[in-house]
This record gives sequence, C-alpha cells and structure tokens, in this order.
Amino acid sequence: MAQYDLIVIGSGPGGYIAAQRAGTLGKKVLLIEKEHYGGVCTNKGCIPTKSLLNSAKTYDHAKNGSFIGVEAKGIAFNLKSAMVHKQDTVETLRGGIEFLMKSANVETVFGEAKALDAHRVEVNGTVYECSYLIIATGSSAFVPPIPGSDLPHVLTSDEILEIESLPSELVVIGGGVIGVEFASFFSMVGVKVTVIEMLDEILPMADAEFGKLARRAMKDVTFNLGCKVEKITEKSVIYTDAKGERKELAAEKILMSVGRRPNIGGLEALGLKIEKGAVVVDEQMRTSLPTVYAIGDVNGKSLLAHSASRMADVAVSTIFGKGMKMRYDAIPWVVYSNPEIAGCGLTEAQAKERGYEVLVHTAQGRQSGRFLAEQGKRAPGMIKVVADKESGVILGVHLLGPYSSEIIWGVAALLEAELRIQDVKEIVFPHPSVSELLKDAVFALDSSL
Repeated sequence: MAQYDLIVIGSGPGGYIAAQRAGTLGKKVLLIEKEHYGGVCTNKGCIPTKSLLNSAKTYDHAKNGSFIGVEAKGIAFNLKSAMVHKQDTVETLRGGIEFLMKSANVETVFGEAKALDAHRVEVNGTVYECSYLIIATGSSAFVPPIPGSDLPHVLTSDEILEIESLPSELVVIGGGVIGVEFASFFSMVGVKVTVIEMLDEILPMADAEFGKLARRAMKDVTFNLGCKVEKITEKSVIYTDAKGERKELAAEKILMSVGRRPNIGGLEALGLKIEKGAVVVDEQMRTSLPTVYAIGDVNGKSLLAHSASRMADVAVSTIFGKGMKMRYDAIPWVVYSNPEIAGCGLTEAQAKERGYEVLVHTAQGRQSGRFLAEQGKRAPGMIKVVADKESGVILGVHLLGPYSSEIIWGVAALLEAELRIQDVKEIVFPHPSVSELLKDAVFALDSSL
C-alpha cells in the first residue's frame, strides 16, 4: 500500500494549490482528480465564463464605440469562434496546472475517490494511505424541485457553457453572481434575457444600491424581482410576481442559477460532522477528525476560487508549518458583468448590524479622469467606502465600473492591515486611474490633513 504524507481529493483552485504547496515543502503528495485538472473553476466556472464575457464585451465595445470615434461596420458575434477560444484557454490552464504538479513532485491519479477512513482512500480499486487528508471536492449546481426543471431546455451553468447556438430568448432563474454574469453575456450578444429573482434585489452580498445600479446599467436585461417560479413548461416559465399575480414568460432556454451544493459524496465512511450539507471546519480548516481537513466549496464557508486557494495555504500551513488562520471579512468578491461590480468587507447595513457608528461616502465614476476619458460622462460607475466613525478604520469598500476586479485586491490589503482613513489618505495613487476614486472617497470622509 502506497504511503503519502498528504492526499488531496480534488484539483480545483483549493486542491491543486494545497498539493503544490505541500510538494514544494518536500512532502510526498498524492492528488486525486475525478475528471480534469482545475476542477469547476477552470473547466466549468470562473475561466470559461470570463473568456466568453470578454468576447461579448469586445463585441459590445465595437458596436457602441462611436462616441469615442470608433465606427465598426458589419461586425458580428461568432459563438463558435468564442467557444473555440474558451476551450483553448481552459486546456492551456489545465496544462499549466499539470506542469505545476510535476514541478512540485506531486503524483496524480484520475478517478473517483472513496474515503475508507481518515488515512485511506480508494481510487479505481487501489487503496492509498496517508498521514493527512485534505478534502477539496468542490460543489455542484443546485436544481430545485420545480415541476419541469428536468426538461432538456433547462440548463445549469455547466451545460450552458457548451451551447452550440444562441437562443432567441433566455430566462435566468436566480439573480446571484452566476445568473447576473450569464445575463450580461447573453444580452450583450443579442439574446433577449429576463432574470427572475425571489429576493427584492439582485446580488444580495452587495451594498443594496449597487444591485439597483447594476440593473439600470444592464439596460437590455429585464429583471423581475420578488418572484417565485411555480412551473416550467417546454416553452415557458410560469411564476408568481411580487404582487401575487400569476405570469407566464416565453423561454427557448432556461438557466437554473439558484446556488450550489457541496460535494460530500464518497466521504460517508469518515463520519465527518456535517451541517447544512457542508463539512464543518474550524478557522484552520480542520474537520471533526484531527488529520482530515476540508477546503473550498465543500465546507460552505466561502464559495469563491480565491477563498479555496487561501484555505489551501491555511490547511497546509497548519499541517506542516506555523499554522495560519482563515479570516473571512477581507475576502473580495467580483461580478464580471458589464459593468463589473466588486466588494470587500462590510456593507453599510452589515456594519450597522454589528454595532458600528459608520462614516459613509459614495463617489461617482465620472470624478475619475480616466473613467471619464474611456467610458464617457453617462456611463455608470461608483465607489462606496464604509468606515468606523470612532477609530477611522475602513470596514468595507464596494465598486461598480471598469477595472473593479483589479482594484479590489488593494481594498483587501487595506482591510487586512486594518488601515484607518488617515492611513489610506497617505497612499499615493497613480494618475489618471480609476483607483483614485478610493482616494477621493476617503478624503471626503475626512478632509483634515
């Protein structure tokens, strides 16, 4: 029986990072992957969706560039070519992960893993033994038991990434990150898109006003809020609207985007503590078994690729190093729609719920010279900063507009460092840049020098 210092189940952004980190420490590591290197993020999530969104944004910019002097004639969106580029991107990244594993001397076995106990895992009829086990099995799209949800034109985010032609109309059920990104993509390439959301606003993790602004910015998408889907037929979605009235909406394709569920199959023999369908872990990713760790979506703490990667660092550090701790208040999130939306830290409402007396300022995108030069004065853009009035510590920042995904990491850094308003005021921002909006907002909170 092969003996390893560490076995990692799952090669997504948590699993492969954990394997690589342990391998570079000189540990004997086995990585088990059911299908392809990279897990959901690389193959069916983060990467392919961003590839398609970039294709759509480029098309949209070309169509609507006359106000900056760009007049494109006879342009068209070619779904087949976009899909080829998407797949090439995915396969290139898979190859990169494979190279990383080989460079770190990580062994890989492809097949479905079955945990026999805390120290033994079976794959393809072979049993492998380890001192420590990291579970990084990710999550799967959840399909609620709505009548008709099993019809062939009802797709999850997995299936819709493989469509061969654009539908005439698409109904997206769910106004979270995945639903909004796909709504943005399909609307930009000419599909009639309607989003049906149960809550009163889309993107519930965002500051409330950002959801409203995002809807206004996505002017080609119809948003039906406060609605409950009752039934799906071969040609339509039947739902109850916010007033309690029964409505029917034509739909050639339907995207079911109402959340994801942790993949805990194959772990039954471990007897791990499970709550709300997720593996329970402490701040260092330990499960109820001292030598078994769970990272990424499977623990239900933060269903983001970069969260999983950070959890990998925490777990490997705890097993073989000094022992890091996971902190969740400074994890950034991004919606790669058009326009982008990003946030990190507390919303204004969350800060007040925690008992803070807050200072808040919102700055408009057009205050930035670069934003104005590239987007025009009518383009939607905004930054909101939330700070503790007593200490001046920055509690949260939310953005909407171009480059939000590239700016937000800096927000995470200042939150991790617990920087105050005065500290941020002393940071030099490049000019002209959209990031200067953060400086403007901070000086608006406190104009003293």
